[in-house]
This record gives sequence, C-alpha cells and structure tokens, in this order.
Amino acid sequence: MESIREIYRIGAGPSSSHTMGPKLAAEQFRARVRGAASFQVVLYESLAATGKGHLTDKAIREALAPFPVEIVWAHDRQQPEHPNAMDFTALDENGHVIDSWTVFSIGGGALRDRGSTFATPQVYPLQSLTEIMDLCAEEGITYWEFVSRHESEDIWIFLEDIWNAMRDCMERGLTTEGVLPGGLGLARKASSYHQKTLLGGLEMRRTGLLAAYALAVSEENASGGTVVTAPTCGASGVLPSVLRYLHEIMGLRPRSILQALATAGLIGVIIKKNASISGAEVGCQGEVGSACAMAAAAAAQLMGGTIRQIEYAAEMGLEHHLGLTCDPVGGLVQIPCIERNAMAASKAVSIAHMALLSDGSHRIPFDEVVRVMKETGHDLPSLYRETSHGGLAKAYGERKEKRGPA
Repeated sequence: MESIREIYRIGAGPSSSHTMGPKLAAEQFRARVRGAASFQVVLYESLAATGKGHLTDKAIREALAPFPVEIVWAHDRQQPEHPNAMDFTALDENGHVIDSWTVFSIGGGALRDRGSTFATPQVYPLQSLTEIMDLCAEEGITYWEFVSRHESEDIWIFLEDIWNAMRDCMERGLTTEGVLPGGLGLARKASSYHQKTLLGGLEMRRTGLLAAYALAVSEENASGGTVVTAPTCGASGVLPSVLRYLHEIMGLRPRSILQALATAGLIGVIIKKNASISGAEVGCQGEVGSACAMAAAAAAQLMGGTIRQIEYAAEMGLEHHLGLTCDPVGGLVQIPCIERNAMAASKAVSIAHMALLSDGSHRIPFDEVVRVMKETGHDLPSLYRETSHGGLAKAYGERKEKRGPA
C-alpha cells in the first residue's frame, strides 16, 4: 500500500481529478515530447462533462503554453479503465503526429496510464485496517506509530508542511469576501459565519466554527486557490476544519495534530487502495465520505480513543455517506460541494463522540464498508458520478431554463 504522501497534495483547486491531475499530465507529456508545434487533447466522459466548470481546459492550456492546444470535449465517449480519461497528441509543424498518450486522472491528483508509468512505492505491507488494527493491538502501538514505522524519516516534516498549508488556506478563506467565480453568483460565507459565531452563544460555537473553517477552505478551493487534498480538492475542507476546531477547544500540542494527520492519511490510503476516492468513479461518497472517515478517525484519536474506537469512527464516517452522489451544479465545485464539507466536518466530530461513548465494538467492520462503497459507486448511474447530468445539477438547470434569461 502506498504512502500517505499520495493522499495529501498541495496544489490549486478547484478539483484534484479535473484540475491538478490534467495539469500534471500535460506537464509530463510536454516534457517527454521534442519538436512539437501544437497539441490536441481529448477529454472523455466526466472530464468532458464538467471540465469547463473545473477549469480543466485552463489548466491544460497553461501547462502546454505557448503552443496552440485543441481540446476535444468527448463527453459521450468512454475509455473502459476510468471515466477521467485523456488522450494527448503532439503534432509537428506539418500536422503529423509525433507522440500520443492516454492517461487517467484517478482522484486526489494522482495519474495512471496503460504502461504503469506512475507506479508508486508500496510502503505498507498490510492492505486492510483490520490487519493493521490487529497488529497494533498485538504490539501495543497506535495507528500513527504504525505510520511512523513504515514511512521515511522525514514524514513528520512533510506533515508539518501539510498542516501549515491547511492553516494558511483557512486563514485566507476566513478573511476573503466576495462572489465565487463561475457564474452561479454564490457569495463567500466563511468570514460572516466566523464573525457571527464569535459573537454568538456557546451553543452555536461548535457548529459555527466547524462550518466557518470548512467553508473557508472549500471557498478557497472553488476560487482556484491553493489547498491540500484530503483526500481530494472537493473534500479538502473537512479534515482541516476538524483539526483546527479540536486544536482550539482542547489546547492540543502541535505534535498531536501531526499524529492525527498520520492516522487520517492511513485511513485515506486504505480507501484509495481498496475502493476509490474519485467522484467520477464512485460518486461523492468517495470524496466527502472518505474525508469524513479520515476526520472522524483523527478526532477520535485526539479525544483519547482506542484503536478499536478509532476504527469504529472511521467506519461510521464512511458508512453514513454510502450512496452519496456527485452532481455539481454547473460543473462547479460549489453547490452542493461547499456545504457538504461543512456538514461532514460537523458529522465527523459527532461520530467521534459516539465512538468514544462505545467500547468500539460493532457488527460491520470498516473494511467491509469500503468494499460496499466501491460496489455502490460502480452501481450508480453515470448521471450521479461527476457529470452534472443528473440530481441537483439537473434540477437546477431545469429551473433555470423555466425562469429564462435574466
């Protein structure tokens, strides 16, 4: 199983699979081609359906500049390996093909192709949380100690950089106002939520702060700002909001936050290995659902939970997002994506409390929920897997058509 470094990536939003991944692919294709005069890029299925709202074309053109780029939006064509497929073709001055490459953006900014170009080092010998939990119980160690044992020595420096990037993103989001780009006319709310919470009573404090912090990150992401995938851009607000909230109310040591990030990252790589974190492949259960599982596990650990209670928290975080569709309005990572981050953050803290109230015993283990999530995602019609052809996106479009031009 790969490193938790594959879960946490610092980059520009609004989408890890539709912005970060295609940009990286374009950069790598350009680096390997010599003598190109122009490029053609074919975007398939989900990338084509919501690519304009996710700034896919902008990211690719920037990576291939100053060469001319023809982008073909093949939303009705598929590649069997993954719905986020891209064909890159390099042409010489006479229009002859120099090189071509098919690559897939598989979620969280990661890439895969047919030639195993992107094979990542496997640092964990175990593949499931059940196996890891049993090992931890036998040897008396925590999940974060298991991570530390298998990652390289600089993992804590890496996680400190990740936490600093998360905090910087929250601060920018809390101090920026205005309307989000994209044409929906959606105003930023994080700053207002934060101010109202600070002036309100204690009964609003938890909901208000978690919402403000999650909105701050998600609004920065929607604006194309720098965020940390956790495990994706579209779900990047959940984990940092939970960590910042608990850091403030519990007076936690900075080291504790890094250890929580390690445990959350472990949950993320298990989901990615055994299912998917791609909204185009399994719906939003793979993005916000995975983020909630990661945040719930981190919160349970910070609250003093046992390894079994932490596993239970992760299980509940994913279980109660099963079937969640990915239907972004207008192909933008705004409605319902931004509010979903805030809701999942609040749910993650509540789940951690529930796990701690129990002894950690439950009937359905985390690994089975991961398997079911994958099956559920593949059973979802493509309408509900990041194409904006169904669900809320369809309802909003129909209502807009009835209203007519403004």
